[in-house]
Amino acid sequence: MEIAMIKRAEVRILLVVIDLLLGVSLAQSQSSARFKAVAFDYFVIFDPNSVIPEVEKAFPGKGAEFTRLWRAKQFEYGFLRSITNRHADFFKVTEDALVYTAKAMNVELPLENKNRLLDAYLALKPWPDSEDALRKLKAAGVQIITIANFSQKMLRANADRAGIAALFDELLSTEINGTYKPDPRAYELGMKRLNLKKSEILFVAFGGWDAYGAKSFGYKTYWMNRFKLPVEQLGIQPDMTSNDMEGLLNVVLDNH
Repeated sequence: MEIAMIKRAEVRILLVVIDLLLGVSLAQSQSSARFKAVAFDYFVIFDPNSVIPEVEKAFPGKGAEFTRLWRAKQFEYGFLRSITNRHADFFKVTEDALVYTAKAMNVELPLENKNRLLDAYLALKPWPDSEDALRKLKAAGVQIITIANFSQKMLRANADRAGIAALFDELLSTEINGTYKPDPRAYELGMKRLNLKKSEILFVAFGGWDAYGAKSFGYKTYWMNRFKLPVEQLGIQPDMTSNDMEGLLNVVLDNH
């Protein structure tokens, strides 16, 4: 009886020691991160060119060209709506940009094709290194959010389809205050939702224009230059840049 009680006591002590060790390990992991939170533009996580196969089906031989113009028009419409205070759901902006692109390229856009192409923006494919990077950031205790022009519907649909929604602390859309990046009020959402200072948040941009906007707002800014484009000639440059998630992880987690 006494022996059994002693053994149970030893087990309890061992479990307490393990809990303490795990707590120390987690604290060390968290303290090693250089930022408390990372805010992502969604195209850093999801490949915008993953819509090309669907576009190619609709317009054979024109998939890549059509996709580039469509994406450029999406953001141009976002900028114009922001400047003129005529906000609209970004899925509607995406539809308007699609209709314009079809007309600009002199191709027919039957309703069936239109709906299928719009649905492609709800089923983007993550970049190959996205999920692993998000898991490593989360394991280090870093808060993960988006600050994206995508509507909440678009953010949720893509994250759920890819099975990575649980890796985000919040899928934050600029639609909640009727703005689009690079409006400073759009970037400010990150501070308000996280209740953190600018210096505690790293913003990760996909577009050079977005890196410019975030840096102008005052965030430490990382440009994930997936398409290896030149830096925008606007007099302000991002703090750091790379073409993949490895560079980002090295910065945030202070890997050497």
